[in-house]
Amino acid sequence: MKKILLFLLLMPTFIVAQKTTILKGTVKNSQKNGIEKVSIKYGKTGTVTDENGNFSIRIPLDKEITITFSHVSYRNYIKKITAKSRTIIRFSPTLILKTEKLDEIVIKDQRDAASGIQKIDINTVKNIIGPNAGIENTLMTLPGVNNNNELSTQYNVRGGNFDENLVYVNGIQVYRPFLVRSGQQEGLSFINTNMVQNINFSAGGFQAKYGDRLSSVLDITYRKPTETAITIDASLLGASATFEGQFLDKKLSSITGVRYRDNSLFVNSKQIETNFRPRFTDIQTYLSYEFSENFQLNFLGNFSLNNYNYQPLSRRTRFGTVANPLELIVFYSGQETDTYLTLFGALSADYKINNDFKITTTASRYNTQEEEYFDIAAQYSLGEVDANIGSENFGEVEFSQGIGSQLNHARNDLDALITNAEIKGTIKKENTQWSFGVKYQKEDIKDRIREWEIIDSLGFSIRPPFHSTNNQPYTPFESEIEPFQNIRKDNNVAINRISGFVQFNKRGFWNEHEIFYNLGVRAHNWSVSGNGIDSKNQIIISPRGQFAIKPNWKKDMLFRFSAGLYAQPPSYRELRDFNGDVNVNVKAQKSIHFVSGMDYSFTMWERPFKLTTEAYYKDLSDINSYTIDNVRIRYRADNVTEAYSYGLDLRLNGEFVPSSESWVSLGYLKTEENIDNQGYIARPSDQRIKFGILFQDYVPNLPDLKAYLNLVYNSGVPGGSPAYANPYNFQERLRDYRRADLGVSYVFADTNKQFESGWLANFKELTAGLELFNMFDIQNAITNTWVRDVYSKTQFGIPNFMTGRVLNFKVAMKF
Repeated sequence: MKKILLFLLLMPTFIVAQKTTILKGTVKNSQKNGIEKVSIKYGKTGTVTDENGNFSIRIPLDKEITITFSHVSYRNYIKKITAKSRTIIRFSPTLILKTEKLDEIVIKDQRDAASGIQKIDINTVKNIIGPNAGIENTLMTLPGVNNNNELSTQYNVRGGNFDENLVYVNGIQVYRPFLVRSGQQEGLSFINTNMVQNINFSAGGFQAKYGDRLSSVLDITYRKPTETAITIDASLLGASATFEGQFLDKKLSSITGVRYRDNSLFVNSKQIETNFRPRFTDIQTYLSYEFSENFQLNFLGNFSLNNYNYQPLSRRTRFGTVANPLELIVFYSGQETDTYLTLFGALSADYKINNDFKITTTASRYNTQEEEYFDIAAQYSLGEVDANIGSENFGEVEFSQGIGSQLNHARNDLDALITNAEIKGTIKKENTQWSFGVKYQKEDIKDRIREWEIIDSLGFSIRPPFHSTNNQPYTPFESEIEPFQNIRKDNNVAINRISGFVQFNKRGFWNEHEIFYNLGVRAHNWSVSGNGIDSKNQIIISPRGQFAIKPNWKKDMLFRFSAGLYAQPPSYRELRDFNGDVNVNVKAQKSIHFVSGMDYSFTMWERPFKLTTEAYYKDLSDINSYTIDNVRIRYRADNVTEAYSYGLDLRLNGEFVPSSESWVSLGYLKTEENIDNQGYIARPSDQRIKFGILFQDYVPNLPDLKAYLNLVYNSGVPGGSPAYANPYNFQERLRDYRRADLGVSYVFADTNKQFESGWLANFKELTAGLELFNMFDIQNAITNTWVRDVYSKTQFGIPNFMTGRVLNFKVAMKF
């Protein structure tokens, strides 16, 4: 009887054991230490971890469950699991502190959001796909940030151009090459994504502690390693390797990245047939030595070499309308050989006088040596295509509307040396902070320009556009043949700058509402000497202020407003006009910013979301108007233009899919300029509508199989004009820019999926996948090639199309 009773008591347990298995493991933090009292729960079943972070819980067989790991100090971790057998399942997740956005990005409080700073998830940056995957590619999915050139890492922000954006790495300003004409010449971005810890971005109305530019700030912080690791990324586009670790009793931390890029895959998808293999190499290192708790010495160094060897063979482009199609056929001879060598080094020292007072000193030097050599002859035929469906010659060129040739020659050399010395400090006391800084910068530029173009149309050499006797073919021209464009200049320019700032930040309360505000002012003095001419010293003062309030409401909302006078003292590129002449007296371009924004954080589908909106207006004066061809900007260098920009940016981001951040962004922009009182016209960056989607997903029953989708729609910009032409005559817009990139990857190993045996035990992380660029094979145009007909005096703008559909394979691993 006792045996029967014992059997009856144990039978339910036996039955449960047959239908369940055990899930066990250790819950750890980012330092690999076990976390005590973590709640582990699915449905109504749960347990907690012991003092070492260990847990054990029974889960059902052949049934998908969603198990949640939660702790008061850590972000929830959600995992879907389906047990297929009674074998014990081992799973050890890593939880992330709620004060961390990622394992390497720390958010201290609301001050960044209050000042309009957007923090970008470094893991999102690593996962996003695109021809130039990285931080800049991620920025281009944000509202207000545009670029229609997928081979370029440059970007326009709220109506500005490429030269109006500040980029800092560890508080040190970095620069872009001077002579680059096209995106496929740029090579690698200065920023190595695999070395990055924090990414901060402001699209306008930024604080006084940042420098003197008109549009935006990208503030990057490289990380100090806490472990020894090797990261390798490889694809059909190139490869990179990152080495990191701590040495000398963990006093010295070192991270070094080596990158190689080959753009042949994209170039071969374009309409121009070429013998072309552009290669780009980059080596970058960041060292930090901790002498004591209060004193650290840091070094940031970079070497990059871009070799661009280009030999075009032929081109065939069909354009126009269905009723009136045209075709351009070009045969080339000659080649282009460009070299861009960049050296950069910066030494900084961080000294903490006490817990409230910190000083940083920095000395840096940047050198770029650029050569641009080409001789390219082109013979072209522009013809009308037979559009009559019933015709025997349907689709063929039946009449040549223009025949001609042109020869382009350049022997351009530039050597720029930029030297900086800076001291910055912060003083904190309770909820207030004072920041200050002083910087000296010297720029030495040696620029040799030898560039000309000869154009022939139907046997007539085309004269310069504003030639007094250019009336061919009706009036014979008996003088010497003149190049259509001819620039021969030798510029030696030196610029000396002294700048500084003072800024006050405070956090407090107004009744029960939390408020943040900062007030600051910048001053910048500079002088230019060049070609035997000295300018007068010029000085600008830039006051700036921001205010934000977080109401004590049930809804989590934050409102902010910023305003200020922003000025951009001219760089060498802004001093040089279309003809290569340097105007040493160019004044600073100025812009008054007004930015008003709101952040609304809420929960939808039991997951976090955030809606960010910003409205802005910029009143610009003393502007240098410019033309842009691909990524080459040429200025008038005369300050005779006034302009304005206004718009609205919206962004909704959150976990549309659990544990995966995605976002949708929408921007509206209008920017116009008035050049020398001729009336307002659209600026080259007048991109009215911007719509972007970044979406991350995974297969529910196979969560390690992930998908990434990047969609961008930009309305067309004014199609540009030849540098010598009046932009008022060239306001027709390019076609809208539309692009979709899709990536699929499988995670073999990562932080939450480790193996103790087998070949996968050698990896801390291992991911492989495929990327499909421009998946719908849309023909996007970036600029026009201008073809001239001597008889009709007509210039035809033939669109230069970007890359077509391209398939790429990639693999990423970490040891």
